[in-house]
Amino acid sequence: MSISPLAKRAATLAGASALVLSLAACATDDTEAVTSADAVEVDAHDDHDHEESTAASTEMAAQTPRIVVTYDGGILVLDANTLETEADIALAGFNRLNVAGDGRHVGVSTTGGFQILDAGTWSQAHGDHAHYFTTTPALKDLVIEAETPGHLVVHDGLAAFFDDGTGQVTVVEADEWEHMVDEGHLDLVREYTTADAHHGVAVASDGGELLVTIGDEDGRTGAMLLDEVGDVLASSEQCPGVHGETAFTTSDGDELFMVGCEDGALVFHGDHVHKLDAGLDYARTGNLHSVDGNDIVLGDRKTDPEGGINLTEIVLIDPEAETIEVVDPFAGDEAEYTWRGLARGADGEVLVLGTDGALRVIDEETGDVLRSIDVVGAWEAPEEWQTAHPALTVLAGMAYVTEPATGTVHIVDYVGGEVWKSVEVGVATNEIVGVTG
Repeated sequence: MSISPLAKRAATLAGASALVLSLAACATDDTEAVTSADAVEVDAHDDHDHEESTAASTEMAAQTPRIVVTYDGGILVLDANTLETEADIALAGFNRLNVAGDGRHVGVSTTGGFQILDAGTWSQAHGDHAHYFTTTPALKDLVIEAETPGHLVVHDGLAAFFDDGTGQVTVVEADEWEHMVDEGHLDLVREYTTADAHHGVAVASDGGELLVTIGDEDGRTGAMLLDEVGDVLASSEQCPGVHGETAFTTSDGDELFMVGCEDGALVFHGDHVHKLDAGLDYARTGNLHSVDGNDIVLGDRKTDPEGGINLTEIVLIDPEAETIEVVDPFAGDEAEYTWRGLARGADGEVLVLGTDGALRVIDEETGDVLRSIDVVGAWEAPEEWQTAHPALTVLAGMAYVTEPATGTVHIVDYVGGEVWKSVEVGVATNEIVGVTG
C-alpha cells in the first residue's frame, strides 16, 4: 500500500511546534491507516480499559485525521487522507464550526446553542504506546443553550463558550466531551456574565485567567483580563470594534493574550496591557493567528470602513517588540483575499489564499513570498461574509482548501509546493476545520 501524503508529512514534522501533531503510530514504523479489509472491530471497553463510550469501533494502525465542513443544510465529515465522505449530517441553518480541543470533537454554533460533533476518530494511550480508533461520526445534542451562540475558543485544555445574546461565558474542560455529552452534564470550570450582551469572545487559561471582551448592543470597546476569582488584572477600552483573539506562548515562555482593534491591537501581559497602534484612524485587524513558540502573530488588515470582506494587506505583529508590519501578500499581483483564506503553517509560515486561486506561503519574519501554488480557479469575494467562498485550514502539515464553485476540496503540500489530491464532495462547502484523531 502507498503511504498517504499526511503520513509522509508527519514524518517530517518531528519536533515541530505544538500546533502540529504527528500522525506516526507509536511503537511501529507503519504510518498507514489500516484498510477496511484489515480493520479490527473492537469493543471500546476491552481488556485495555478504553474509556470511550462508543459501543463498537474500528482499530487503526495510526491516527486517522478527519476534515469537517459545513454546507447549506448540513455537515460533511471527510477522511483527511482520501477526502472520502465518512458522514453527511443534515442540519438546517447557517452553522459555525470550532475545534473542541481533544482532536476528536468539533463545536457547532447552531440554532438554540452549541452542539458537539463527534468526528469519529481518536487515540487512546496505553502505557508506552497508543491505540487508534474510528467510528461513524455523529452530531450530539446541545451541550450549552445560548440565545445567540457565538465563538468557542480552546486554550490550555479549556473550552470557553460565549453567548452573544446574553454575554454568558461558560468554561469547561476540553478533553471530556464524550462523557459530558453522553452523561448529560458539563464539567463546569467557571462561569462569567459580561455587564452587557455583545458580539464577543472569551479565552480561559489553566492559570486561572479569563480574557473577555467589553461591549454592548451599540458597539465593542475593549477587553479585560480577570483572575480566578473575577478580579480585574488588566483592562483597556482603547480598542474600538474589538474582534479576533489569540492566546499563545512566546519563544521565551511568556503567555500572551491578544485581541484585534479597528486601529491596532491589544496585548495582555499578565497584570498589564498595552496598545499597538496601527498608525491610521481606521486599520482594522479582526482575525489573529498565532503559533506556540513563534513570536509573530498574523492578522488581517482592512483600511476602508465602508469596504467589504475583500482585503489586500496583512499584518505581521511582534507583540514583544511592539511592532506591526504591513505586508502585501500578492507582491503587486491582481488578487485579494478574505479572512477565510488565512492560516499558519507548522513552522509558523503565513498562508494566504488569493482570489487568483493561488495559495501563497510567506516567511513570517521577513514577509517574503516563499512560493505560490495554483490550487483553485479564480473567484471573487462575495458581498456577504456568510456566502460560501474558498476557505483554508491546516492539519498535520498539509493545507486544505475548499472550492465551493466546483464542490471540490483540495489537499495542498504547502512545503513541497504542489496539490496532493482534489476530490469533488458534491456540495458548496463553507466553513472548514480539522481533527487529528
